[in-house]
Amino acid sequence: MATEGQFEYESVLCVKPEINVYRIPPRTSNRAIRAADWKLDAPDWTGRMRVTARGKVAYVKLEDKVSGELFAQAPVDEYPGIAVETVGDSSRYFVLRIQDDNGHSAFIGIGFGDRGDAFDFNVALQDHFKWVKQEDELKKQAQAPDSTPKLDLGFKEGQTITLNIGQSKKKDRSRPQSSGGLGLLPPPPGGKLAPPPSSRSTNHNTQPSAGGSDTGCLLDLDSSNSNSVAPSNSTTSASSDLWGDFDSVAPK
Repeated sequence: MATEGQFEYESVLCVKPEINVYRIPPRTSNRAIRAADWKLDAPDWTGRMRVTARGKVAYVKLEDKVSGELFAQAPVDEYPGIAVETVGDSSRYFVLRIQDDNGHSAFIGIGFGDRGDAFDFNVALQDHFKWVKQEDELKKQAQAPDSTPKLDLGFKEGQTITLNIGQSKKKDRSRPQSSGGLGLLPPPPGGKLAPPPSSRSTNHNTQPSAGGSDTGCLLDLDSSNSNSVAPSNSTTSASSDLWGDFDSVAPK
């Protein structure tokens, strides 16, 4: 039967050209492991290290520098965890739990000659399991039903809706009504129209000089007859006849 991640693509997370392997004494208490208890000046094996990932599981592989033959590997399903542990007195050394194909496991110590290599190894494992955690959260969100209440905008049985479409009455009243649809202007506020000019006013304006000459003639006639007409009323009547009707006077 195929195991989980057997047919998944294997990616390389980190490669370090030199790694030292140490045999460590059995753990007798829960106190922190110290690299000073190992024989650091005499490593039991030296090779290269490759960190790979297949699915959610990371693999720390110890290989021969020249041939690439696998010396030991440690499957890591979580970090930090029991598969890879740090020591209490140095950042360049770790405790690694290796396993064979039969499921047997053992604990060994590994160490880097440079602190930068140890830092890269630590970050590679952290980044991988951070990605695993994000993938798990996305899958849970996709599988979990949406428990938030949804807004029901559908019509119930027998429910209707009324729409009022049209212009308001106030807007219609604000526009003045035109008679006959000719668009005439409204009458002035006084309500009366000025009468058209009469023919008399027209003659007065068009013949001012003629009126002046007639007036002079009439005055001469009136003065010549002043001795024969004694009553005082004659002046009033002559004056009224003089200015009463210009159209009736013929030019001399």
